Amino acid sequence: MDIRAELQRDKIDLNDTFYRNVSRYKEHLFRWNKIHNLTGAKSEEIIDDFIYDAIYPISFIDSIDSIMDIGTGAGFPGLILAMALPQTEVTLVEPLQKRASFLQFIKADLKLNNVHVKSCRVEALPRGSFDLITSRAVTDTAMLLKLSSSHIKKGTQILFYKGEQVFDEVDETLDYEIIKAKNRHYLKIQM
Repeated sequence: MDIRAELQRDKIDLNDTFYRNVSRYKEHLFRWNKIHNLTGAKSEEIIDDFIYDAIYPISFIDSIDSIMDIGTGAGFPGLILAMALPQTEVTLVEPLQKRASFLQFIKADLKLNNVHVKSCRVEALPRGSFDLITSRAVTDTAMLLKLSSSHIKKGTQILFYKGEQVFDEVDETLDYEIIKAKNRHYLKIQM
């Protein structure tokens, strides 16, 4: 996949710094993954799909100053969003030390001053609020809302990266929208 072409096709224009950072990130990810098994994704094609998947919501989320990504893992979607949105403060919450160390290394190597890595479970974070809360492949929607409840303010956008099961998980009383792109369903909730 040519990530730049795919994103431009979707009218998502990012600068050359983003693409340089993504290239360097992928080099590090493949090297670290051999030793630390950070992600099950082993091919460049799958990683490119994950990167596209992480970035696509830029086409439909409102302007934001802060993001919290729950269970960032090897960087999806939070770290990739941080590269694309350098003016946005991004808090990456990852309880596994080997993954948090990788995220910290990438932050330093790419000089991502807008990134804050928290090596803990989201429940251990002090209360705070964010403009956007994201999560991909962590748990079901109800549990994610419960886990993020002390970080939601009026106007917070919730963006959960889901598969087909999203239709079984969504609470009809919420102000939500489901956006489908490629193999992903994005559950966007307005609080």
